[in-house]
Amino acid sequence: MARQELLTEAELAEALQQLDGWQILQGKLHREFHFSDFSSAFGFMAASATVAEKLDHHPEWSNIYSTVVVDLTTHDAGGLTQLDIQLASRMSELAV
Repeated sequence: MARQELLTEAELAEALQQLDGWQILQGKLHREFHFSDFSSAFGFMAASATVAEKLDHHPEWSNIYSTVVVDLTTHDAGGLTQLDIQLASRMSELAV
């Protein structure tokens, strides 16, 4: 896979307008997802893992009961890239 280019401030600002619930926190794309119960949260994680694997881009995340906390960054690029935006978008779709 080709090296990902870092997003510019303008590109990031535009992407954030399309990513409801996501924010930049400590240089990473961050969101907390809340579900009705553990099974729903875990199902979301399983579906997201499949997408992440296909993108070859894996989240930093944690799960406590019905909450999944996600942080995205492209480590080998040293910041946020289009891969983070793609994964965030798909995760938002899966959470509906």
